[in-house]
Amino acid sequence: LDNFSLISDSAYVAQNAARIVRALFEVALRKRWPAMTYRLLNLSKIIDKRLWGWANPLRQFSVLPPTVLSKLEEKKLTIDKLKDMRKDEIAGHMLHHVNIGLKVKQCVHQIPSIAMEASIQPITRTVLRVRLTVSPDFKWNDQVHGSVGEPWWIWVEDPVNDHIYHSEYFLLQKKQVITKEGQLLVFTIPIFEPLPSQYYIRAISDRWLGAEAVCIINFQHLILPERHPPHTELLDLQPLPITALDNREYEALYKFTHFNPIQTQIFHTLYHNDSNILLGAPTGSGKTVAAELAIFRVFNKYPSSKAVYIAPLKALVRERIEDWKVRIEEKLGKKVVELTGDVTPDMRAISQADLIVTTPEKWDGISRSWQNRSYVQKVSILIIDEIHLLGDDRGPVLEVIVSRTNFISSHTERPVRVVGLSTALANARDLADWLTIGQMGLFNFRPSVRPVPLEVHIQGFPGQHYCPRMASMNKPAFQAIQSHSPGKPVLIFVSSRRQTRLTALDLIAFLATEDDPKQWLHMDDREMNDVIVTVRDSNLKFTLAFGIGLHHAGLHERDRKTVEELFVNCKIQVLIATSTLAWGVNFPAHLVIVKGTEYYDGKTRRYVDYPITDVLQMMGRAGRPQFDDQGKAVILVHDIKKDFYKKFLYEPFPVESSLLEVLADHLNAEIAAGTITSKQDAMDYITWTYFFRRLIMNPSYYNLEDVNHDTINKYLSSLVEKSLVDLECSYCIEIGEDSRSLQPLTYGRIASYYYLKHPTVRMFRDRLKPVCTVEELLSVLTSAEEYSDLPVRHNEDQMNSELAQQLPVEVDPHSFDSSHTKAHLLLQAHFSRAPLPCPDYATDTKTVLDQAIRICQAMLDIAANQGWLVTAVNITILVQMVIQGRWVDDSSLLTLPHIEQHHLYLFRKWNQGRRKSSCGGYQGLIECLPELIAACGGREDTFASIVGDELQATQISQSWKFLSHLPVLEVALSIKGWWENLKGGENERILPTIVTNIRDESNWIQLHADQEYVLQINLRRVSKSYKVGK
Repeated sequence: LDNFSLISDSAYVAQNAARIVRALFEVALRKRWPAMTYRLLNLSKIIDKRLWGWANPLRQFSVLPPTVLSKLEEKKLTIDKLKDMRKDEIAGHMLHHVNIGLKVKQCVHQIPSIAMEASIQPITRTVLRVRLTVSPDFKWNDQVHGSVGEPWWIWVEDPVNDHIYHSEYFLLQKKQVITKEGQLLVFTIPIFEPLPSQYYIRAISDRWLGAEAVCIINFQHLILPERHPPHTELLDLQPLPITALDNREYEALYKFTHFNPIQTQIFHTLYHNDSNILLGAPTGSGKTVAAELAIFRVFNKYPSSKAVYIAPLKALVRERIEDWKVRIEEKLGKKVVELTGDVTPDMRAISQADLIVTTPEKWDGISRSWQNRSYVQKVSILIIDEIHLLGDDRGPVLEVIVSRTNFISSHTERPVRVVGLSTALANARDLADWLTIGQMGLFNFRPSVRPVPLEVHIQGFPGQHYCPRMASMNKPAFQAIQSHSPGKPVLIFVSSRRQTRLTALDLIAFLATEDDPKQWLHMDDREMNDVIVTVRDSNLKFTLAFGIGLHHAGLHERDRKTVEELFVNCKIQVLIATSTLAWGVNFPAHLVIVKGTEYYDGKTRRYVDYPITDVLQMMGRAGRPQFDDQGKAVILVHDIKKDFYKKFLYEPFPVESSLLEVLADHLNAEIAAGTITSKQDAMDYITWTYFFRRLIMNPSYYNLEDVNHDTINKYLSSLVEKSLVDLECSYCIEIGEDSRSLQPLTYGRIASYYYLKHPTVRMFRDRLKPVCTVEELLSVLTSAEEYSDLPVRHNEDQMNSELAQQLPVEVDPHSFDSSHTKAHLLLQAHFSRAPLPCPDYATDTKTVLDQAIRICQAMLDIAANQGWLVTAVNITILVQMVIQGRWVDDSSLLTLPHIEQHHLYLFRKWNQGRRKSSCGGYQGLIECLPELIAACGGREDTFASIVGDELQATQISQSWKFLSHLPVLEVALSIKGWWENLKGGENERILPTIVTNIRDESNWIQLHADQEYVLQINLRRVSKSYKVGK
């Protein structure tokens, strides 16, 4: 164009055309028209790139001269052909241009290209889960691709019905392309009978012409799962009065007079029977009372045995403990013990307990060595709360616990009753068969039989980017509160701590436009100000003034308790919480708003959907049994997921097994315990599991082609073989020469005892050596597989990089987005007492420390087993560093409470003062704890005189209490055996324990070659606070 006005008009047309075509593309995608969507996306790229669709894709590179591009088009050389040719072939044969071959080859490899691999798992007869692995297959160049990532569109289309069943926008990160790391996308699509022959998964680059890929999903060998049996009907019974318990003490525990309809129907089976029970009922139907009835049965009939209650989360365990410590321990006089990673009581407390409340992992670890633990054999009931979490990441542990319990009771011939509590299930019959429940113990009520009916509203929101989509949900959330629950309590669930703050600030902005901005605050302003003064978190101070509370793991314990009390007592009307609250704390509201159903997964570094069980749990918090005749839930979702939630929020979700991924670790535990001694035992063990039940019912989910006897046998054999080979490669087991018998090795026993994954002990074997420094051991510790789940959230790689600059031990600068590097930095910060960049890091440090001691002790066992003294001593030092939160070269005096680096001068000053006065007692320097203990001579006033200048009286007494309780050991060595000229049967010689650098010949003891001698080491605690004992 050479006319100025035409040039101006063409720019105007081009600018608007790109926008309009993009909008049409989004419309077509919403309408789910595959052909039209594909054409419009291509057309928008044609306008952006100013290239015809049939042109060679290499025309998108400005570095290639037009003559070369024209020749390529003349010769009809496609990208695929060019990829297969060598650079000299391209240059010499085709273009007669020597230097250009390399340039063309580079450009060909820079055109974005991906490989896709899909596997399908039927969830029900109408829904399929697709697991799509996307692997990049091109070379990254910052000048061409930018520095962030390449955006792609992926959709699943049905070529026969011309319909898109699922679509999503995703970003292939620069790092993933460079490391050739695959990305897993998991989504669900509908399926119809009769089965179609195939669906296509199409991936198209958002910016590049000619960059696309297709993957075909074939349904030829797909076997759909069995139809699910009907639910238990709720009978129209008279509500049962609590006097049916026939025990005044039990009746006094309840504030109500009659059981609800569900409890009434199951009462007889729970309280007057010993049969196993599976109770599937919606959240809020009083399942905790059902658990208590089963526990009371044990107290009545088997008072000398134990009840074990397993809850999937520590928060749930805490809630039960707080409740039962009062109601069962204080009022009934029964011993209740908590057993979690945070709280490990001593063996005496456990063996005296009547009721043990624990988490799955802890009970799995304890029951592994059931032969040596009499209290495990005394258990007569196992209550598993939220048993539908079998399908979750932590499900395999539940599966193993129940399988082992059945195994133990078959050996000890003492039946153990298993009670499973869950939400309404689709395939309850399979679970019941696995729990060996006949017709009598299965109660699976439909989701609609809640004591308080629930009204659910689902709203879809467009927009491919997470943060703007969340922001667009705030106004509808505000309107939902105003229309559904203007004066009653409201719970809003969001995915992150940041979202709690942003949502609260937006709601306050909307309140400001109302007549009464403080309409959600139901207490006097003065009273509220008194509360706000005690609050630490600045955001919470601001939001509480408007009657809005925040609740997440980053809050201080006291702030959290304050918010909970205000909300439960209806002083504030709205509580914005992270999704974990749905499980952890039981305070229902009239209205529940689930604001977004995705969360940022630090492991895959993208937004993924909550498990459906979590969404159901959040909805279950709607409706308060005592106050409401109806609960309301508003679910705000990404519009493309609306149909999926519509389906599964109203009909129950089937529970599948996820044992396969961790089968090797659980087999190792059983081999170490001696339960499995051959491959046949391992096969038999699998038949005890829930996985085996589901394998037969839904074979395609587990990649089994058909269900005849031989195929299943072959499938299980290869499964066992693969797991055992993995264990053998990790030095955990030895497969006998007959290729059948299995023998546990030391590493396997250590992995099982310390509850470690087998790749961790393999890494220990490869990386531990006879002489390891503390820094090397710290690196080994944080490389453990157990830390691979530590989340690295948005922008945390940047925070890790800044934190690393303040810490003494260097880490790999290219790995700041690695979980293991983050664990390394958090431990260093713990030793250095360095300030952490955000509250999340404090909770993450707690997670890291929870595991550290266990992993270190496993390392110590390995080093001791190999006889590596230096490494063993250094691991012990590392354990001390973890417990004390100090570096090894810090003064041991700093381990005293309230004593910091700037207080050490007090001890030096005291030394100088003592030398001048030359009074009795210890005269040496005070540089470590034993010297301080000697100097104090058991007197608190002496200690107070040393530190009195800097510490207050309460601090001094706390420090002294710690110091006086430190164990002081006396070590005595002696050798028993035979010597010449023995007098009167004296066969013991004392060895000196004072270590000096001078070699004293007179202290040597002569030994005889043909005699046996025993070295005895006596350790005695001689500190006053402990009884003296050997």
